[in-house]
Amino acid sequence: MNCRLFNEILARQDAEQAVNLSRFFKTGKGQYGEGDKFLGVKVPVTREVVKQCWKETSFDDLEACIQSEYHEIRLAALLTLVQIFKHAGKRVSPSSSVIPGLSVIPGLTRNLQQQCIDFYLSHTQYINNWDLVDLSCYELLGTWLLDKDRSLLYDLARDGKTIWEQRIGMVSTMQFIRHGELDDTYAIAELFLAKPKPLHDLLQKAVGWLLREAGKRDEQRLKEWLAPRHATMPRTMLRYAIEKFTDEERKKYM
Repeated sequence: MNCRLFNEILARQDAEQAVNLSRFFKTGKGQYGEGDKFLGVKVPVTREVVKQCWKETSFDDLEACIQSEYHEIRLAALLTLVQIFKHAGKRVSPSSSVIPGLSVIPGLTRNLQQQCIDFYLSHTQYINNWDLVDLSCYELLGTWLLDKDRSLLYDLARDGKTIWEQRIGMVSTMQFIRHGELDDTYAIAELFLAKPKPLHDLLQKAVGWLLREAGKRDEQRLKEWLAPRHATMPRTMLRYAIEKFTDEERKKYM
């Protein structure tokens, strides 16, 4: 493939590490990552490749990479998309095949960011493991929706076709939390509490994690939210939510 991003990741494959990653990301029969293939490239290495390559990566390149059978190449595509989105308003090399002339064309920044979001949402079938979700969604969707209607996240959380789309709906609220906005995190958590049980473990963990992050901003609000709900919450979700509480408080809630 004539794509530097793809080839640089491929060149860093490690067969022994691939076995470890395949086990870690549960690729066995009946597991959540069943059938996924790994090259054995760790995330810091992937990030370094993305740092070197993102400016020269086109959307055609991203199209090819996001559909790769290899997990790390799909991750590289997503991390590259994040970089394009973040740098949309900054000067880049005129030779860039993604954003030529970006710094001088009025209105192009917003259009390019919209293009990144459209690409992301139209390729969610390839965002099919928790790390692919968690390393991309709040940087893209969360940032994009800071000043916009957020019903998209509610739709994904409630009606997402896969657990990964549903997880995107929840984890994207991390960006809101970082800006001191907690309402959507709690409202979307309610949607998961209303889902039929049992709730998938990876969704329980995502909801609990985001509740915990919201609690770091306002612990009292988290405690008040948990008070009428903790007795009927899925246990994994609750454990994650109260992880930063004292030992005595955790025992009481559990």
